[in-house]
Amino acid sequence: MRPRDFFGNVGPSAKRCWRAEAGLVTSLVMVLLLVIAIPGAAQQSPRIPRLCFLTFDPGSAEAPASRWAAFFESLRELGYVHGQTISIEYLADDGRGDRFPDLAAECLRRQSDIIALTTTPAAKAAKEATQTVPIVMLSLGDPVRTGLVNNLARPEGNVTGMSNMRAELAPKRLALLKETVPAVSRVLVLTYLVDPISVLQAEALKEASTSLGLTLLFRDIKTAADIQIAVESGVKEGADGLFVSSASIFNVERVSITRLAARHRLPAIYPFPSHVLDADGLMAYDIDEPALLRSASIYVDRILRGTKPSDLPIQQPSKFKLLINLKTAKALGLAIPPSVVARADEVVE
Repeated sequence: MRPRDFFGNVGPSAKRCWRAEAGLVTSLVMVLLLVIAIPGAAQQSPRIPRLCFLTFDPGSAEAPASRWAAFFESLRELGYVHGQTISIEYLADDGRGDRFPDLAAECLRRQSDIIALTTTPAAKAAKEATQTVPIVMLSLGDPVRTGLVNNLARPEGNVTGMSNMRAELAPKRLALLKETVPAVSRVLVLTYLVDPISVLQAEALKEASTSLGLTLLFRDIKTAADIQIAVESGVKEGADGLFVSSASIFNVERVSITRLAARHRLPAIYPFPSHVLDADGLMAYDIDEPALLRSASIYVDRILRGTKPSDLPIQQPSKFKLLINLKTAKALGLAIPPSVVARADEVVE
């Protein structure tokens, strides 16, 4: 009898079968080790959400325009870091409001999960482009009167966010200008009627002007090149004051506007604090916008976690800020009434 070998008392065919099975096991083990060794081979990393940011202001996800800094800072505090936990596409119209339909379509081509935006023309374009992708307004005018939502408490559809209600603020700004400079009688008003909220501001100003005893000289701006022409033509018609309506183009062009006002010695009231703090404008009256921007980032977070936009009511501002630049007032030969200075939240001396 032959001694038992490693395979036991089996025939050659059985031995070959065992060797084949052993080879298969070895191959499977090698594949498994390869899967473990290569990161992401066993399963792909989860897709990070994509946010499309539509705005007027030039900038980027890494370095957004300073006006929107509070929104991006709050997103980071909530754990959303561009390129790591979220992908942010920053699309600006570069001063051409008619580009927003194309930019909104680009958001959809990039398969964005949510759209955040900063101006009414962008919101209207985005709403026309999609009824499913959530849209969050950062700080827009009156979303009901401009047709973006039907109801502030329950907006319905895919649009929600923050409203700055700027049409309601316009008459208050005009009254502040008259109180600060009682002698003013003919006020040049810069508008940007591409933005529907500018239309509402113009209507509100016309109603307020009669009781204030003011004559308003409206000039509609379509591009930045129109601003100097508008100011110079207003001065020729006897303008002795300047009112800048709330539109992103006037924030972007704040330095050129305040310089024109200084050159023509026009006391002016502006819609954004940056006109006073960054560009030496005389005075500004505005909402506490950073608070709204932080709230908008919270809405983005809640939507990405599953909340429907229709379940998030439109928020409105509750805090307002008056800024006065006494250096500019002195350069214009103006004495700001003490009652106005006393109400200021910030005074530049």
